[in-house]
Amino acid sequence: MKVYTYSEARQRLADVLNIARTEEVVIKRRSGETFSIIFRKGRKSPFDIPGIQTEATTKDILEAVSASRERFSNEKVGT
Repeated sequence: MKVYTYSEARQRLADVLNIARTEEVVIKRRSGETFSIIFRKGRKSPFDIPGIQTEATTKDILEAVSASRERFSNEKVGT
């Protein structure tokens, strides 16, 4: 754990934040109050997924979606 005064932390903010990636950093005010800086990893979006390699073209995909919609539409009419 690293402890900095408020003034030290203000002057070396970039360094303080880099240190906080690996260990807790405490900033102490003249009044005796203390504050901890804790690194938190950014949350990933659930939509952030790796891509896949395919030889399908945009036209192929659009035709497949269109055909699927047409089949689904015909099934609903038939019931």
